[in-house]
Amino acid sequence: MLDQGQAPPLSPETRKPVNPLMRRKPVERLISEGGQGEGGTLRRSLTMWQLTMISIGATLGTGIFVVLGTAAPKAGPAVTISFILAGLTALFSALSYAELAGSVPVSGSSYSYAYATMGELIAWICGWCLVLEYAVSVAAVAVGWGQYLNEFLDGTIGVTVPEAISQPYGDGGFINLPALVVVLLSMVFLMRGAKESATVNSIMVAVKIVTLLLFIGIGVMGIKAGNYTPLAPLGMSGIAAGASTLFFSYIGFDAASTAGEEAKDPKKDLPRAIMLSLAIVTVLYVLVAFVAVGAMPWKDFEGAEAALAQIMTDVTGTSVWGVVLAAGAIVAIFSVVFAVLYGQTRILFAMSRDGLVPKVFAKVDEKTGAPRANVVIVSLFCGVLAAFIPLGKLADATSIGTLFAFGLVNVAVIILRRTRPDMPRTFKVALFPVTPILGAIACGYMMFELDSATWMVFGGWMIVGLVFYFVYGIRRSRLATEEVAPAEM
Repeated sequence: MLDQGQAPPLSPETRKPVNPLMRRKPVERLISEGGQGEGGTLRRSLTMWQLTMISIGATLGTGIFVVLGTAAPKAGPAVTISFILAGLTALFSALSYAELAGSVPVSGSSYSYAYATMGELIAWICGWCLVLEYAVSVAAVAVGWGQYLNEFLDGTIGVTVPEAISQPYGDGGFINLPALVVVLLSMVFLMRGAKESATVNSIMVAVKIVTLLLFIGIGVMGIKAGNYTPLAPLGMSGIAAGASTLFFSYIGFDAASTAGEEAKDPKKDLPRAIMLSLAIVTVLYVLVAFVAVGAMPWKDFEGAEAALAQIMTDVTGTSVWGVVLAAGAIVAIFSVVFAVLYGQTRILFAMSRDGLVPKVFAKVDEKTGAPRANVVIVSLFCGVLAAFIPLGKLADATSIGTLFAFGLVNVAVIILRRTRPDMPRTFKVALFPVTPILGAIACGYMMFELDSATWMVFGGWMIVGLVFYFVYGIRRSRLATEEVAPAEM
C-alpha cells in the first residue's frame, strides 16, 4: 500500500535509461497524484456549473470590452467574421481539450497532456507558453479594467484617475495603478480557497452576461446599414489579422481544465464545461460585435478604449446607460483577472509538483486548501506587468503563447489515441484525426499572422525558458531524481 501523498512506483518503461528530454509521465501517475501538494491537498468541491463559470469567467471580458477596439480597425465591419474565425480555431482546440480533460483530469492542463505524450522537454515548453498565456493575459486584462473604471467614475462623479497613474509608461503615464489594484483584489479572494472563489466568480459572470445582453438590446436600435459597407475594406488579410488579435478573447475556455484536481466529477464535468462555455462565449461575442460595428463606423474604433460604453451613450443620448455598461465591464474584467489568475496558479502547482519549478508553488494551506504562496507570487508578478506594460503588446504576446500551447494539445490527442487506444475516454473528438490536424494547422496559421515584434517577444521568452529548464528543471525533475535513486540502491 502507498502512503497518502506517496507517488506510485515508476513503471518498467519509465525506469529504462532514456533521453532526459524525452522522459514521459504515465497517465495513471498523473491521475494518482491529483490534488497532492507540499503539506496539503487541493479539495474536490467544484460542480459542472462552477467549472463552466470559471471557463466563461476567464474568457468573457477584455476581448469584447477592450480588444474589439484594436481589432475593428484591422478588419473593418468584418470584425464579426474575425470573431467567428477565431472561434472556429478555438473550437478545434476545445474539442481536443475536452477529450484530454476527460481522460487526464489534472491541474496542469496542456502541460500535463504534453508530459504524458511528448516528453519532458516539450511539456516544459508547453508549460512555459502557458505561463506566458495566463500570467501575461492577467496583466493585459487588468490594463483594460482601468479604462472602464475611468469611464464609470467620469459618468458618476465627474472625475477620473489621472493619466499619470492610470496609464503604463509608453501610453502617456508612469504606472497603471487601477490595473495593479484589480490583480491584488483577485489575489485576496483566491487565497480563500477554490469553493469560495468559484462562488464569487459565478456572481460576477452572471453580471457580465446581463451587461452584454443589455448592450445588444439597446445597441441594436442604433444600427445603420451603411456602417456595414464595405464589409471587408482591408480584405481577407485584414480579417485574418483581426482574428489573430481576437484569439486573445478565447484563451480562457481552457481554464476549466486547470481545475481538474478540484472538480467533483472531472471526467464527466470538464468536457461539458469546456464545450458549453465556448458556445456561450462565441454567441455573445458575435452578437455584440455585429451590433457594435453597426452602431458605430469601424474607423471610429481606432483609439476607443471603452467603445461599448461610448456606443451606449451615443445611441441613447444620455450617459446613464454608458455608465451602467462601464460598471458591468468593471465586474466583467475583474472576473477575467480572477479566473485566469486561478488557472495560472494551478498550472504552476502541477509544474512544481513535477520538480520543474520551485517547490513553493506546490505548497497547499491546510486550512483553505489553496496554494497561497503560489497565489501571492503570481499575483505580484502579474500586477507589476499590468502596472507598467501597455495592453496591445501584452495581448499579442498572450495570443502567440496560447496558439502554440493549443497546437500542442491537438498533437497530444493524436499521439494518445495511437499509444493508448483502449484508455477510457468520457469525450472523444469527432472526425478524428481530421479535427485535431485542422486545429493544429489553424493555430499555426494564426501564429504566422502575428507581427514580427510579437515573434521576437515569443522567441526571447522561449530562450529564457530553455535556459531555466537546462539550468534548473532538467536536474530537479522528479522523474530524473527517481531514475537516479534505483541506480544508487
